[in-house]
Formats: sequence, C-alpha cells, structure tokens
Amino acid sequence: MSEPAVSAQAHSRRWIEFGFLGLLAVLWGSSYLFISIAVAEVPPFTLIAIRVTLAAAFLLAIMHWRGEHLPRDGKTWQQLLVQSFLNAIGAWTILAWGQQHVDSALASVLNSTSPLFVFLFTVALTRHEPAGALKFAGAFLGFFGVVLIVGAEAIEGLGMQIAGQLAALTGAMLYAGAAIYGKKFAHLSATQTAAGTMIWASVWLVPLALIIDQPWRLAPSSQAMGAAAMLGLFCTGIALLIYFRLIKTLGSLGVASQAYLRAGVGVLLGIVFLGEEITWPVGLGLLAALVGVAAMNMRPGDQKQPSPVASRQ
Repeated sequence: MSEPAVSAQAHSRRWIEFGFLGLLAVLWGSSYLFISIAVAEVPPFTLIAIRVTLAAAFLLAIMHWRGEHLPRDGKTWQQLLVQSFLNAIGAWTILAWGQQHVDSALASVLNSTSPLFVFLFTVALTRHEPAGALKFAGAFLGFFGVVLIVGAEAIEGLGMQIAGQLAALTGAMLYAGAAIYGKKFAHLSATQTAAGTMIWASVWLVPLALIIDQPWRLAPSSQAMGAAAMLGLFCTGIALLIYFRLIKTLGSLGVASQAYLRAGVGVLLGIVFLGEEITWPVGLGLLAALVGVAAMNMRPGDQKQPSPVASRQ
C-alpha cells in the first residue's frame, strides 16, 4: 500500500475516534438530564449505586458475549481499584456532596477544568505523552468556551461557598487522574477495564447507599427508575467502553477534552427539546470549545498533511 493511501487510512481512523469523542460527550452531557429526573425521587448515593451496579452487570454481559474474562492477577485488581476511585467512587461522591453547596452553573464550570489538570499533571509529573504549547492553548481556549456557554455570571460566586467549590475542583482533579492512570490498562480490553472499574465501584458504593439512604424505604416512580436505568446503561456502561478505548487512541488529554464538549451538548439538547435559541456569547463559546478540543487532539503530523493534489505530483 502506498504512503498516501496509508496516510489517508490513518486520517480516516482519526475521524472515527473523533466521532466516538463526540458520542462520549453526548452520553456524559445527557447524564445531567437523567440525574435531575432521578434525583428528585432517589437520593444521590442510592442513584450512584444503581448507576454503577447496572453498568457493571451490562459490561459483564458484554464480556460474556465477547468471550472475554476478568483479570485474574491481584496487581491488576489493585490498579482497577485506584482507577475506580478516580473515575467513580471518589469523583462522583465528592461531586454529589459539592453540588449541594454550590450553584450548579459554577459547579459545571469548575468540573470542566479536568483537561487543564491533565495538562498540568502531564507536564509537571508524568510526561507520558506530548503536551506542547498548542495543547496548552487548546486547554485554556476550551475552558474559556465553557465559561461563555454556561454564562460569565456563573463565575461571579467564585470565592464564596469555598468547600463546595473545592469539592467540584477536586472532582475535576480526580477525573484528570483517571484519564492519566487509565494508560496503565493497555494490556486489557476496554470492556475488561470498564467492567473491573464498575465492579469495584459497586462493592464500595452499594453498602454506602444502604447505610446512608436506606433505599428499601423508597418508592420511586417508573419515570425516575427509567432515568436511573438510562444513566447506568448508556451514560455509564456504554460511555466507559468508549472512554477506555479513547484513552488508547487519543490519549489522556484527548479523552479529557470531551469535558468541553459536554457544555455544548447541554445547549443542543435545549435547542432540540426546549426550542431555545443560541445567543452570540453561547455561539462564540461553542466555537471556542470546538477549536480548543481540535487543538488538544492535534498531532505534529496533522499540521503537515499533504494536499491531495500535491500527493499526486
């Protein structure tokens, strides 16, 4: 196969991964809708426990269908426990607490800072993948876009309700750690990693929900349980399959960049289902977020792609 054909094939595969990145942003962006529906009748810890348990069962079924098996060595399970804490147990618990003490708009802005933390951790500590000036600019441009989308007034409360804001930032830091630590599972399939992560989350969060919420006393409606089911199966089970795939293909900073796209998903959902209109600050924010994500996912060779005409000369 000629070099231009190989390059075109690799370029095509990259676009497939970008498609998965957009789908991941849709799944995690829509999770806020399902959480808002379910949490009106189901306490946060019970909702999280339902979410991870359904996801674990779904992922185990996928593994069985694919003929895969769970890891058998203790070291991998220890690493999966760390990943589960970063991705679910710690991050979701502290965010659930923090969102009770800080405005939701400000919480969403603070929670979107995970790409910035991925960049800082990569440059200062891990250096596991390239993180140059272009990715740095992309990370800040994407964050600026989120602020415009959510509304600049959201950051007016910055400095107040310190505990809640620190909780939101800590959750973002844990997400950043998860994107970096997830590189350790190159020897596992995305299904194995996702299933192991959710199994550990179930082991810890189900007992916590039983102790704190006493869910046997609840009587949620079919609408609330339906939202919880969507949250567990689609926004967690399928989303994690995509997430661990993208860690391998786009890298830590690339997969973290979906945090900027999630805000745009909220806007699109409002347009489609609520008939909302895009204001110029939101439109500018969407553009900034998209350009920032593109910059964060750009590789050195992407800037030197030969044109189709040049490749034939």
